Amino acid sequence: MSISDPSEFRIYRPNVAAIVRDATGRILLGERTDFPDSWQFPQGGRNPGESAEDALPRELREEISLEPGDYHIVTSRGPYRYLFTGGSRKQGYRGQEQIYFLLDLVAPPEKVDVATSEPEFRAVRWVMPSQVRLPWVPPVKRDVYRQVLRDFFGMEIAS
Repeated sequence: MSISDPSEFRIYRPNVAAIVRDATGRILLGERTDFPDSWQFPQGGRNPGESAEDALPRELREEISLEPGDYHIVTSRGPYRYLFTGGSRKQGYRGQEQIYFLLDLVAPPEKVDVATSEPEFRAVRWVMPSQVRLPWVPPVKRDVYRQVLRDFFGMEIAS
Protein backbone atom coordinates (compact mmCIF):
# COMPACT_ATOMS: atom_id res chain seq x y z
CA MET A 1 0.00 0.00 0.00
CA SER A 2 1.36 3.35 -0.97
CA ILE A 3 1.28 6.26 1.45
CA SER A 4 -0.91 8.12 -1.05
CA ASP A 5 -3.57 5.40 -0.80
CA PRO A 6 -6.59 7.19 0.75
CA SER A 7 -7.61 4.07 2.68
CA GLU A 8 -4.46 4.50 4.78
CA PHE A 9 -6.10 7.57 6.30
CA ARG A 10 -9.40 5.93 7.25
CA ILE A 11 -9.25 5.80 11.00
CA TYR A 12 -12.75 5.33 12.44
CA ARG A 13 -15.41 3.09 10.94
CA PRO A 14 -18.92 4.57 11.40
CA ASN A 15 -20.84 2.37 13.83
CA VAL A 16 -23.98 2.22 15.98
CA ALA A 17 -24.50 0.64 19.39
CA ALA A 18 -27.69 -0.01 21.35
CA ILE A 19 -28.35 -0.02 25.07
CA VAL A 20 -31.59 -2.00 25.25
CA ARG A 21 -33.41 -1.39 28.55
CA ASP A 22 -36.37 -3.44 29.76
CA ALA A 23 -39.32 -2.20 31.84
CA THR A 24 -37.49 -2.95 35.11
CA GLY A 25 -34.43 -0.86 34.13
CA ARG A 26 -32.17 -3.80 33.28
CA ILE A 27 -29.93 -3.46 30.24
CA LEU A 28 -28.96 -6.14 27.73
CA LEU A 29 -25.43 -7.45 27.23
CA GLY A 30 -24.50 -10.14 24.72
CA GLU A 31 -21.62 -12.61 25.01
CA ARG A 32 -19.64 -12.58 21.78
CA THR A 33 -19.39 -15.81 19.80
CA ASP A 34 -15.76 -15.12 18.84
CA PHE A 35 -14.53 -14.15 22.32
CA PRO A 36 -16.05 -16.20 25.17
CA ASP A 37 -16.59 -14.25 28.40
CA SER A 38 -16.61 -10.94 26.48
CA TRP A 39 -19.90 -9.11 26.92
CA GLN A 40 -21.02 -6.03 25.04
CA PHE A 41 -23.98 -4.05 23.78
CA PRO A 42 -25.34 -4.91 20.34
CA GLN A 43 -23.38 -2.88 17.81
CA GLY A 44 -22.35 -2.85 14.20
CA GLY A 45 -20.95 -0.89 11.32
CA ARG A 46 -22.86 1.48 9.13
CA ASN A 47 -22.97 0.77 5.42
CA PRO A 48 -21.73 3.49 3.03
CA GLY A 49 -24.30 6.28 2.90
CA GLU A 50 -26.36 4.75 5.73
CA SER A 51 -27.37 7.02 8.61
CA ALA A 52 -27.05 5.91 12.22
CA GLU A 53 -30.86 5.87 12.45
CA ASP A 54 -31.05 3.51 9.45
CA ALA A 55 -28.24 1.24 10.66
CA LEU A 56 -29.74 0.76 14.12
CA PRO A 57 -32.78 -1.36 13.14
CA ARG A 58 -30.69 -3.43 10.73
CA GLU A 59 -28.10 -4.22 13.42
CA LEU A 60 -30.75 -5.03 16.04
CA ARG A 61 -32.49 -7.39 13.61
CA GLU A 62 -29.19 -9.06 12.63
CA GLU A 63 -27.85 -9.48 16.17
CA ILE A 64 -30.80 -9.91 18.54
CA SER A 65 -33.89 -10.35 16.30
CA LEU A 66 -35.61 -7.12 17.38
CA GLU A 67 -37.82 -5.20 14.95
CA PRO A 68 -38.49 -1.44 15.13
CA GLY A 69 -41.89 -1.99 16.82
CA ASP A 70 -40.16 -3.89 19.64
CA TYR A 71 -38.43 -0.80 21.09
CA HIS A 72 -38.62 2.96 21.42
CA ILE A 73 -35.58 5.23 20.99
CA VAL A 74 -35.16 7.33 24.13
CA THR A 75 -32.03 9.27 23.19
CA SER A 76 -28.69 8.99 21.42
CA ARG A 77 -25.20 10.27 22.13
CA GLY A 78 -21.80 10.21 20.55
CA PRO A 79 -19.57 9.85 18.85
CA TYR A 80 -17.51 7.54 21.05
CA ARG A 81 -14.25 6.30 19.57
CA TYR A 82 -11.78 3.50 20.12
CA LEU A 83 -8.86 2.04 18.19
CA PHE A 84 -8.35 -1.66 17.58
CA THR A 85 -5.37 -3.20 19.36
CA GLY A 86 -2.07 -4.12 17.77
CA GLY A 87 -2.61 -2.09 14.61
CA SER A 88 -5.52 -4.32 13.55
CA ARG A 89 -7.89 -3.14 10.87
CA LYS A 90 -11.49 -3.92 10.00
CA GLN A 91 -12.57 -3.09 6.46
CA GLY A 92 -9.55 -0.80 6.23
CA TYR A 93 -10.36 1.12 9.42
CA ARG A 94 -8.16 1.31 12.52
CA GLY A 95 -11.02 1.82 14.97
CA GLN A 96 -14.71 2.52 15.46
CA GLU A 97 -16.72 5.71 15.87
CA GLN A 98 -20.01 4.89 17.53
CA ILE A 99 -23.33 6.59 18.04
CA TYR A 100 -25.01 5.03 21.08
CA PHE A 101 -28.79 4.74 21.33
CA LEU A 102 -30.68 4.17 24.57
CA LEU A 103 -33.77 2.10 23.77
CA ASP A 104 -36.75 1.15 25.89
CA LEU A 105 -37.89 -2.36 25.05
CA VAL A 106 -41.67 -2.51 24.56
CA ALA A 107 -41.70 -6.20 23.60
CA PRO A 108 -41.16 -8.83 26.29
CA PRO A 109 -37.46 -9.51 27.03
CA GLU A 110 -37.99 -13.06 25.71
CA LYS A 111 -38.34 -11.55 22.21
CA VAL A 112 -34.56 -11.10 22.17
CA ASP A 113 -33.13 -14.03 20.22
CA VAL A 114 -29.45 -14.47 19.33
CA ALA A 115 -30.10 -17.51 17.10
CA THR A 116 -29.87 -15.42 13.94
CA SER A 117 -28.63 -16.43 10.47
CA GLU A 118 -25.10 -15.25 11.39
CA PRO A 119 -24.96 -15.27 15.21
CA GLU A 120 -22.70 -12.70 16.82
CA PHE A 121 -23.75 -13.51 20.39
CA ARG A 122 -23.85 -16.91 22.09
CA ALA A 123 -25.93 -15.70 25.07
CA VAL A 124 -27.47 -12.60 26.63
CA ARG A 125 -27.80 -11.33 30.16
CA TRP A 126 -30.01 -8.64 31.62
CA VAL A 127 -28.40 -6.59 34.39
CA MET A 128 -28.96 -3.30 36.14
CA PRO A 129 -26.47 -0.67 34.90
CA SER A 130 -24.82 -0.70 38.35
CA GLN A 131 -24.13 -4.43 37.96
CA VAL A 132 -21.98 -4.09 34.82
CA ARG A 133 -18.38 -5.07 35.55
CA LEU A 134 -15.36 -3.82 33.63
CA PRO A 135 -13.77 -7.29 33.26
CA TRP A 136 -16.81 -8.43 31.25
CA VAL A 137 -16.10 -5.83 28.55
CA PRO A 138 -13.54 -6.46 25.79
CA PRO A 139 -10.40 -4.51 26.81
CA VAL A 140 -10.37 -2.33 23.69
CA LYS A 141 -13.87 -1.03 24.54
CA ARG A 142 -13.46 -0.41 28.27
CA ASP A 143 -12.79 3.34 28.08
CA VAL A 144 -15.85 3.80 25.86
CA TYR A 145 -18.02 1.76 28.25
CA ARG A 146 -16.80 3.87 31.18
CA GLN A 147 -17.87 7.02 29.34
CA VAL A 148 -21.15 5.58 28.04
CA LEU A 149 -22.29 4.44 31.51
CA ARG A 150 -21.30 7.84 32.89
CA ASP A 151 -23.16 9.71 30.14
CA PHE A 152 -26.34 7.61 30.05
CA PHE A 153 -26.67 6.57 33.71
CA GLY A 154 -24.46 8.99 35.67
CA MET A 155 -22.42 6.19 37.17
CA GLU A 156 -18.98 4.69 37.19
CA ILE A 157 -18.52 1.14 35.94
CA ALA A 158 -17.39 -1.29 38.64
CA SER A 159 -14.05 -3.06 38.43
